[in-house]
Amino acid sequence: MSVEDRGPDATNGSLKLVNRCLESKSPYVREHANNPVAWQLWTPSTLAQAKASNRLIFLSIGYSACHWCHVMAHESFSDPGIAKILNENFIPIKVDREERPDVDRVYMDFLQATTGGGGWPLNVFLTPDLQPMYGGTYWPGPGSERARMGAGTEAILQKILAAWTEQEQRCRQSAAEITRQLRQFAQEGTVSAGGSGNKSEGEECELETIEDAYEHHKARFDSTFGGFGGAPKFPTPSHLSFLLRLAAQPQVVRDVVGNEECEHAREMAVKTLENMAKGGIKDQIGHGFARYSVTREWSLPHFEKMLYDNAQLLPLYLDGYLLTGNPLFLETVHDIATYLTSPPMQAANGGFHASEDADSLASATGHEKSEGAFYVWTKEEFRQVLGERDAEVCARYWGVREDGNVDARFDVQGELRRQNTLCVSCEPAQLAAQLDMSEEEVRRVLRDGRQRLRAHRDKYRPRPGLDDKIVVSWNGLALGGLARTAAALAESEPERAQVYLEAAKRAVAFIKRELFCAEDGTLRRVFREGPGETPAFADDYAFLISGLIDLYEATFDDAYLEFADTLQQTQLTHFWDPLHSAFFSTPRHQPDILLRSKDAMDNAEPSTNGAAAMNLHRLACIFSDDAYAQKARQTLAAFEVEIAQHPGLFSGLMQAVVVGRLGMTGFVVAGDGEGEGGREVLGRVRRCVRGDVTVVRVGEGMGGWVRGRNGLLRGVEVGREVVMLCQGTSCRFVAPGEIDAVLAG
Repeated sequence: MSVEDRGPDATNGSLKLVNRCLESKSPYVREHANNPVAWQLWTPSTLAQAKASNRLIFLSIGYSACHWCHVMAHESFSDPGIAKILNENFIPIKVDREERPDVDRVYMDFLQATTGGGGWPLNVFLTPDLQPMYGGTYWPGPGSERARMGAGTEAILQKILAAWTEQEQRCRQSAAEITRQLRQFAQEGTVSAGGSGNKSEGEECELETIEDAYEHHKARFDSTFGGFGGAPKFPTPSHLSFLLRLAAQPQVVRDVVGNEECEHAREMAVKTLENMAKGGIKDQIGHGFARYSVTREWSLPHFEKMLYDNAQLLPLYLDGYLLTGNPLFLETVHDIATYLTSPPMQAANGGFHASEDADSLASATGHEKSEGAFYVWTKEEFRQVLGERDAEVCARYWGVREDGNVDARFDVQGELRRQNTLCVSCEPAQLAAQLDMSEEEVRRVLRDGRQRLRAHRDKYRPRPGLDDKIVVSWNGLALGGLARTAAALAESEPERAQVYLEAAKRAVAFIKRELFCAEDGTLRRVFREGPGETPAFADDYAFLISGLIDLYEATFDDAYLEFADTLQQTQLTHFWDPLHSAFFSTPRHQPDILLRSKDAMDNAEPSTNGAAAMNLHRLACIFSDDAYAQKARQTLAAFEVEIAQHPGLFSGLMQAVVVGRLGMTGFVVAGDGEGEGGREVLGRVRRCVRGDVTVVRVGEGMGGWVRGRNGLLRGVEVGREVVMLCQGTSCRFVAPGEIDAVLAG
């Protein structure tokens, strides 16, 4: 099929556009192949075409699991009238944000700066020079009530077109001024460094910054339901991890913040994790978490499931379990790990897929998809599947009501009338007392009910659509979480731990085989039907390096450290800012981006620079490499001004604040690791939640490469069973009885 045959034409003089969506490998972009809109791809030829024709670009960015992206595609982009306006007057471009997060970030920053809000679909009008003029998220299509009030897609297109046609110069001036302000905003990470990129240790962030960050979260904490702020509520794993680990930090940190404050920080995180695990945001009969909750009490999810959320929640719940021993947290750890390591999320090739949609058909004979159809239940369905007695027990436990439990205020499209999301509403002991049953019988009914409901769902309901892209950064998060989980549970649950470990190893093997170029040490970002064309971004390197270090500490296979070291060198070469320090999100010489910026704040995904700083500290400790340690300190210093202004937004850099002041703690276990000291160190470090501790193994047949990389280890007697503590540029022997004191700080 030729390009000209792939979609509707859009002709304006000599300009002829055709829908090019099928040229993309992205499932999200391909979903728009049958739109009458003549969508173009974000390519040099398309951008050149915009300049040559002097048309505005209509940039629409989304992702496959996005519910409102599907709604807008149905309401607006399938409408012939909307398509006619776009095709004859604009260059319409469709972008998958997961393939091009750099493009998405530039214009999301614009939208948030000009409107105070953001989200997807992200729709922005750009001048032919890529400068933004106007943007928004979901706009209703023709025929909707809001569109009749003048806020619909068609009215907006007409107003922007009129402005460009009648006042082009004014539009360009306005867009240029907006771009100037965006460039100032993108200077984050250059103000603190003062142009030199080098700061003395005395100028680094003080430990009091950590107290300020805690106070920020304390002020926003929802003491009733957990989480921060009101609805909608996002899990924000980076912030929760910071709070959860605060009481495990060295005593110096606890003295600065306050022991009571550190315990309160943990309590905030634990309460949030408990409510999330019991809420509708968690798939109560299947596995995994949805992206966020529409309601304050975590009851009604926005039903898409994202790899990056579940990949971050896995080590978070693991830490929660290791710190509290709460069996709910251990159950949740296995739930998430099972989700990640099972179809459809882990591909046969070893990589992890990107997401599952929010929308699906209610049954195999259905014709129209609706949000949450795979996950919600009526009371009558409970009775049909479980029978009267068991249905009553399960309905009370999960809060299922005859008239449904979804508040109509949150059901904008009326798709959830009389439906129920499943949220744990009481404890089995309470339920046993209410129903005059034994607690053991209640637990049996709930266990069997969960299995029967899941079997019914899997048999009769079509599963939501799968975005089967394999994204390097998210795979790095997933394999790191699985590796940490496997290491921590290796002694208590060896069989399950081995499953998780093998899944992580398969993911690394896939990435190295399909997306890594050994000749120049670079990565590609996405795999789908073969490697994608987009080079990896800084987050791809940061999160994969972090996962590789975790996998090394779970296996002590030097190959993972060697791969991490190679990627770290590549990241420094292509992303490091030599003038102001820290890492740009995009590589130098990126040809199709308006501006380069640095990612330091934690959002739905962790801070790239936060992860990179800790990678450098961990590798510096493992290799005794002061150059890496210096780069880590410079990365933190680059954001000192921003952190001082808004410490609560930089949770990912807080561990770097601690290490910058107190250093790393590195253990080296020589010999076969079976002696009392070796076993104790390995077990304790693998169950440790502190981010400033590393462990290295050297012995017969292992550790040869790392000994060559770390000069301090070259003289270690590999046949002798010893444990050493390395801090800075020196190592000393430690006795088994000292290990607790060292880890206690």
